[in-house]
Amino acid sequence: MAKVEGARPLKIFLVYSPAPRQVREWVLELAAGTTVAQALAASGLFEEFPELRTGRHVLGIWGRKTAPGHVLLDHDRVEIYRGLRVDPKVARRERFNRQGAKRAGLFARIRTGAKAGY
Repeated sequence: MAKVEGARPLKIFLVYSPAPRQVREWVLELAAGTTVAQALAASGLFEEFPELRTGRHVLGIWGRKTAPGHVLLDHDRVEIYRGLRVDPKVARRERFNRQGAKRAGLFARIRTGAKAGY
């Protein structure tokens, strides 16, 4: 980590969701010039979640994809994303098939006196 004399430490938020509806958050105080990879190492994340050591995770800052070498700014929120288990289009199609065409979408409510399909 590059240390700048006289500079205030950066307050960094690190967020990871190991499973649906579970969120783990760390608040870190790091030196100015710290990169995303250095913040991950300083957090102790890899000891708590060893499956992340493979390095095959996607990283983001405030919802925008970033690289491990990106230099952090004060109050950045570093996010570690899990891979999708199911393609969203396939999941939507399956949900629609389970619900049936009459209970979903535009044709769910039929107004009295309306034309068919409206």
